[in-house]
Formats: sequence, C-alpha cells, structure tokens
Amino acid sequence: MNEGQTPILWCPGCGNFAVLNVMREVLTELQAEGVPLEQVVLAAGIGQHAKIVDYLKVNSFYALHGRAVAAAEGIKLANPRLKVIVFVGDGDSYGEGLEHLIFAAKRNIDLTVVVHNNRVYALTTGQYTPTSPLGYKGRSTPEGTHEHPLNPLELLLAAGATYLARGYNAKTEQLKLLLKEAILHPGFALIDLLQVCVTFYNQYDHYNQRGYELTGHNHADYNEALSKIKEWDYNSDARIALGKFYQVERPTFDSFFRGDNKVDREPVIKKLFERMV
Repeated sequence: MNEGQTPILWCPGCGNFAVLNVMREVLTELQAEGVPLEQVVLAAGIGQHAKIVDYLKVNSFYALHGRAVAAAEGIKLANPRLKVIVFVGDGDSYGEGLEHLIFAAKRNIDLTVVVHNNRVYALTTGQYTPTSPLGYKGRSTPEGTHEHPLNPLELLLAAGATYLARGYNAKTEQLKLLLKEAILHPGFALIDLLQVCVTFYNQYDHYNQRGYELTGHNHADYNEALSKIKEWDYNSDARIALGKFYQVERPTFDSFFRGDNKVDREPVIKKLFERMV
C-alpha cells in the first residue's frame, strides 16, 4: 500500500505513530486477503487523531467536530458494501458527538469506530475531556476538574454495540488483532484506544503498570462483559483490562439497504420520500 508525501506532524513519542503503523499493516493484510482498498473508506473528526487519514492512501472523509460517525453512517448507507472505518477522539466522540455514537450502536450499523482516547483535548493544548480523571489539571481547569469521567464502554454496551474492545497503542500486536477483528465484524464495532499524548497527558507509566491482557472471558455474555468493563472507571488506580469485552451478531441496520433480508423495501422507501416532500 503506497502512501503519499504528506509530512507527519505529530509530536515525537505520540501514540498515534503506533496506531498509524498498525493500521497500515492491517490494511495491507486485508488487501492481500481479498478486500480491495477501493472499497475501504476512512472517516475522521477534528483533532490530532484525524491526521491519520492524511498518511494513508485510502479514500477518506473529514467531518465536522463530533460528526464523523454521522457522516460515516451516510457513507455506509449510500454504499453498504464499503468497509467504513471511523477515527475519532475522546472529546470529539464522547463529548460533542456522543449522540451520534449512541445511535450508531443502537442501530448496529456496520461501522468500525476507533476512539483515540488520550483523555485530553490535545489539538487545543490540554483541556479536559469526558474521560479525564477527577481533579485533572489542564488549561481550562487549572485547579482540577470537579467531574467524574464517563465510562464509554459501559454506555455503548447498554446502547447496543455488538463489538467492544479496549486497546493500547504500546501493545501493537494485540491492537493489530483487535483492529482487524473489529473491521471484519458484521455490525457496530468500537475500540476504545488508550492513545497516549506525551505532551499534555503522558500516561505511559500508568498504563504499563496497570494494564493487563483480558483472557478466559466469555465474549458473548453481556453481564460478564459489563463486569469486566466496570473494573476500571477511567478514574481509579484499578487494573485496566486490555482486549475484547463483547462480541455478538445481530441484524445490521445497513443490511436492510443491501437487501439481505426478505423485507420488501420499496414501499417503505417510497413512504419515507413522500413524508419528506
């Protein structure tokens, strides 16, 4: 897979370098296994994470802040046979774009969402996000935040996501497996990716000390997945599970538009357009 000549502008040590390298390997493998890169679309929001689409020679779409998932849904419905992969940040998706994320999970639309969760607004130099810990001191909260963080995986499990995992940019082999599995999963897949911002919130030591690989886990058991997800609340010093929490298969929203089911779509679509006129 050939890349363009766009200069890479991340800070030295940024977790995004590892994500880029892993994503390059995943796309190369998928292409070798019969997935044409012409049928892959990358969508991105606004933030340091979004530059990844500049560094990969694949069809891409930049969305407004918080709107990448909504744009990706439109792309998928316009051409349901595409593989649509969405890169977003924690502030981008767990904050402003949370409603789009919840409804994409609820619909079980066949998207792969990779959340670069560095728990800080890095592009705007260090403000707190929905996953920043209580007491985080940044540009907007010099005396520390007074909010507990959101546990996004718990919320998305309840919303209806059919694939949920947590990755870490320093665990590249595991991340590669998770990304490839999520892309091939038929339904809404989300990886909450602990992607370290070395400039504004360097958490390498914290994650290296507390992270552990999730094994011996029943991925189809909702309650077991919930229990593992709730071990760490993005705030405490508890151990941090890395790996796949949940995977089940259910009919996807886009399968209706592909005609995979036996429902007669024409009368329904006609009624929708009549209401819009």
